[in-house]
Amino acid sequence: MSNPGKKRLSVFTLSMMTVAAVCSLRGLPMMAREGLSMIFYILFSTLIFLIPASLVAAELGGAFSKESGGVYTWVKAAFGSRWGFTAIWLQWIQNVVWYPTVLGFGAGALAYLFMDPGMADSGVYTGSVILIAYWGATFITLAGTDLVSKVTKYGVLLGTVLPGLLVIILGLLWVNMGNPLEFMQVSPALEAAEKAAGELPHARLFPSITGLGSVAFLAGIILLFAGVEVHAVHANELEDPGKQFPESMFLAAAIIFLLFTLGSLSVAAVIPASEISLTAGLMQAFEMLLAKFNLDFITPLIGLLVAFGSIGGVMSWISGPSRGLLHTADQGELPPIMAKTNKNGMPINILMIQAVIVSLLAGLYFIMDNVSVAFFMISAMTVTLYLVMYILMYAAAIKLRYTRPDLPRTYKVPGGLFGLCAVAGIGLLGVSFALIVGFFPPTNLKVGNPALYVGLVAAGMVIFVGLPQLINSMKKPDWKRDD
Repeated sequence: MSNPGKKRLSVFTLSMMTVAAVCSLRGLPMMAREGLSMIFYILFSTLIFLIPASLVAAELGGAFSKESGGVYTWVKAAFGSRWGFTAIWLQWIQNVVWYPTVLGFGAGALAYLFMDPGMADSGVYTGSVILIAYWGATFITLAGTDLVSKVTKYGVLLGTVLPGLLVIILGLLWVNMGNPLEFMQVSPALEAAEKAAGELPHARLFPSITGLGSVAFLAGIILLFAGVEVHAVHANELEDPGKQFPESMFLAAAIIFLLFTLGSLSVAAVIPASEISLTAGLMQAFEMLLAKFNLDFITPLIGLLVAFGSIGGVMSWISGPSRGLLHTADQGELPPIMAKTNKNGMPINILMIQAVIVSLLAGLYFIMDNVSVAFFMISAMTVTLYLVMYILMYAAAIKLRYTRPDLPRTYKVPGGLFGLCAVAGIGLLGVSFALIVGFFPPTNLKVGNPALYVGLVAAGMVIFVGLPQLINSMKKPDWKRDD
């Protein structure tokens, strides 16, 4: 029964919260490199990942709405504190690994402010921007000023929403003027392969699969849809969660699908797939589109806004996941030193450790020849960690339906036990496939040494999944803080 005195969320509001959490311009170049087959990847990610993750997280969030801790609490209830800690650790560490990718994208945009797009291909430049921006954001966060909220608010509006709408509008005008569409062209390599097979070369809606490496971008694209579980916990704030939450998720999925598809097609329409930079592809498209309409003089401004949006995105997340880890420190899952906070209530030691890890990962840009490869490899490392967390979340939802069927749930996945198993099962299959694909170097990127690529991604997963197991084995009773 609803509480009449409590302010309720509307379907549209929750949908927009979900869209804001998921949508990011940094993914447009990655999807654009796939040409028309990007539609397959976006549909796959929406139906097999975004919707199942939303529905399952909503059930778990509603069941434990009176407890803090998020995925830590959910997985702990099903499998114990060891795996609960592993889940929240993975959610935290993948976010830490994610920072160099979004700031690398911001560095690529910032190069256009300096009127030197070639800087975006420099690993030294990109790595340096990441280090300066992240450490600056960390110190601002530690200061606890309201600057964080302002940067986040205006970063989303001016650095994500405005450029996103602009590139879509310019792309539609490009098409309306009858300009040639690059995504309708066939790459020379694919054309030769299709002719050899006796086929007529054509642009493909379905990817040409010659091995798992040919769909390796799927893992990176799924990462763009991750994070929906953060807002799924608000399902119980709707007037009728059972009816309205699925409505809000399907509306959000439709908006996300349209934004990602139209934005990616706009980039793919003007730049040949093989020439799209994963860090600067959006600005490459802006440069060509604005020049077409004699507006190229505002390209530096767009570069500044996109870079500002990237920094705003980082600052919106820099303290959130660390607070989840702080909760586990209070519960005795981490040594007391990790529970230390400054006068502003910020987990100072956790934030410092975050910054050190980001700095080490930023070093990959300095040592790798190809900035796009470094960008994608860090993305692959991020997604493997996050997908393990989603596997734990899906498994927890299924087990809790069996072991605790009477647990009060403000929202339940429709269809009873069968419905939950079907939805969570689809999600498990999707993330498991993406996890496997993430270890294969993409065939449409020159990765240099494939063994080094696979080794670094695998090492990242082993180290970052193994660390919480090691910490848990060393856990002591006196780590738990008094209530």
